[in-house]
Amino acid sequence: MAEAIRLGRMTDTMEEGFVAELSIKVGDKIKAGDTLAEIETDKATLPLESYSNGVVLHVAAKKGDTLKINDLIAIVGKEGEDFSSLLNDQSSQKEVPAVSNAKQEVKSEPTSEKVEVSSQKVEVIEPVASSSPAATPSDDRIKVSPLARSIAKEKGIELAKVKGSGEEGRIVKRDLETFSASPKVSIPAFVGQESFHEVRVSQMRKTIAKRLSESKNGAPHFYLTIDVNMDNAVSLRTQLNNVLPAKVSFNDIVIKAVAFSIRQNPSVNCSWLGDTIRYNEHIHIGMAVAVDDGLLVPVIKFADGKTVQQISVEAKSLAAHAIAKKLLPEEMQGNTFTISNLGMFGIEEFTAIINPPDACILAVGAIRQEPGIVEGQVKIVNKLKLTLSCDHRVVDGATGAKFLQILKHTLENPVSLLI
Repeated sequence: MAEAIRLGRMTDTMEEGFVAELSIKVGDKIKAGDTLAEIETDKATLPLESYSNGVVLHVAAKKGDTLKINDLIAIVGKEGEDFSSLLNDQSSQKEVPAVSNAKQEVKSEPTSEKVEVSSQKVEVIEPVASSSPAATPSDDRIKVSPLARSIAKEKGIELAKVKGSGEEGRIVKRDLETFSASPKVSIPAFVGQESFHEVRVSQMRKTIAKRLSESKNGAPHFYLTIDVNMDNAVSLRTQLNNVLPAKVSFNDIVIKAVAFSIRQNPSVNCSWLGDTIRYNEHIHIGMAVAVDDGLLVPVIKFADGKTVQQISVEAKSLAAHAIAKKLLPEEMQGNTFTISNLGMFGIEEFTAIINPPDACILAVGAIRQEPGIVEGQVKIVNKLKLTLSCDHRVVDGATGAKFLQILKHTLENPVSLLI
């Protein structure tokens, strides 16, 4: 029984297909898996393969045609079989558009009048993922499609080196697209083994996890970031270290500047206690110190009343005690504001989780050099990013912003810290 081969939907969004190559003609014997045409879809050029065995009785499409879904491509059946009913199926034409830009001519089985539809099988070709096995072209003649020959000439590819994947080893467009003249490099496969080890959670880590989880989940955090010009602070540190016996770090200067700024804007020096808000009149600065098991926060008490040198000596002593795990309980209690500095690790900017009972924590990044405008001229400027994490239950955005403005002015004019 003759079968009509029609264009199927070869991609999920395909509405029409362009016939880039046509590999069949009337009288050809075909079998399932043979490539009938190369169809250019909206996503790729794909081979249209046959699902049937038989003789090509009629070819309706030609190279260069643009076909709609279900347009007739060819009719396949037994040699000499009548297929006129498939050509003149009026009811099918209402649902299946005729071949665009092509007049159907019946050469092998001419007919001059229309006939009624017979119950003959209609086949719609759908795309397949695999192609038929490639045959080796003969030495005396290379089978190649016209389009592939044109591409090979344009790219300078020797067709004799290309293995065809079309019918009987025919070289088609896709063979040239995947062809590489370079020898394939064999890369040995890497075989890995999954492994892991588990470590008991220390009491310190359990406490850290509990406190930070309670803080992050209980306090509605919001974050404010400001950029500070540290040129004057860099100069001040150099001058101090030239005259003081104990070396001063940038973190010492930041601690002093924070304490100084809190005194100017005490609204950030507070705690949320549920039914009340505690506004602390003293300033105790907690400084986060990384240790093997996690993080400890020793406290520099009454930081606003101490000099930069006094803060430097005390900070070094507390950090050494923390790393050696010799901090006394009273050295880790009473903080009203906390500073976390990751600048020494090259981190330029980050956000920190509030350290209860504080309402704020300041994240300090690394000092970086970048171009900036100074007195109308482009110069290399030392910049520092500061990010303030606030508990929105007690500190509002304007309050936090005002504090950062004061802190920025203090660090950019650090001489005030010496008064």
